Amino acid sequence: MKDEASKNMQSVSGTMRKYWKSCESEFWQNVFRVETDYLLKHLKGCQTVLSVGCGPAVIEAALGKHGYQVTGVDIEPGALREASGAVKMVVARAEDLPFPAAAFEAVIFVTSLQFIEDYRAAVVQAARVLRESGQLIVMLLNPASAFFQRKLCQPHSYVHWIRHTDLEEIQSVISEQFEAQTEYFLGIDGATLFETRDPAGAALFVIRGTRKAASL
Repeated sequence: MKDEASKNMQSVSGTMRKYWKSCESEFWQNVFRVETDYLLKHLKGCQTVLSVGCGPAVIEAALGKHGYQVTGVDIEPGALREASGAVKMVVARAEDLPFPAAAFEAVIFVTSLQFIEDYRAAVVQAARVLRESGQLIVMLLNPASAFFQRKLCQPHSYVHWIRHTDLEEIQSVISEQFEAQTEYFLGIDGATLFETRDPAGAALFVIRGTRKAASL
């Protein structure tokens, strides 16, 4: 059993390293720019930001250039080697964040929450480390989108490691801790990016929330 678990971990790490390498492509850089612009729009008024499941921290480095104090958390130690030195990086589980209560003004999950084993615990932890009225932004991959379905057809795509695809359930869990609102965002057709709020066409489903006072 241990050997099998070790092989699985190596396989996951290998897949993530390939994904991180692909982040250097023009396509992914364009996606990151659109996602960064979205975050900049909705993080106004915040200064300290925690990004959970940040990987190589490309978006986090971009936020840093706009004056945000960003801390990135990832379970994969390799993320530390890939990340920009401008971002404070911590290796930790999202379900057990090593930060005191009320340490951040905003917490973001950029297409990472669906990969976390116990995402419910991760949401509770996000609420714990947020200050009163702190902001949460969760970007989720939309399983109904053509982009997601194309990725599923690629045997080595990172989307095969997703653990949670029920967007309504995830929204319900987040709403227990946050006053939440949602929107579909970002159409992807091949290498072309376009604006859309169509539930069948948008690659992302975004949940934005304000921490409830009684969530702690």
